[in-house]
Amino acid sequence: MKTEGIIRILAGVLVLSSVVLSRFVHPNWILLAAFVGANLIQSAFTGFCPAESLLRRMGVGSGKGGGGCGGACS
Repeated sequence: MKTEGIIRILAGVLVLSSVVLSRFVHPNWILLAAFVGANLIQSAFTGFCPAESLLRRMGVGSGKGGGGCGGACS
């Protein structure tokens, strides 16, 4: 799986987790969803994504596996 796909999964998991935690644990957990959203907007404008940098340093997502779009997403 490519890094882009992993980042999308990570963002989705963080947002959904934040919503569930804000409902059942404490309302301030919704701030995590706001942070993830702001980071997605920031990365769209600047091209810099902290999660991508971290994943690349860890060696995750460097494969050319199926992303479901036939390579047209890159």
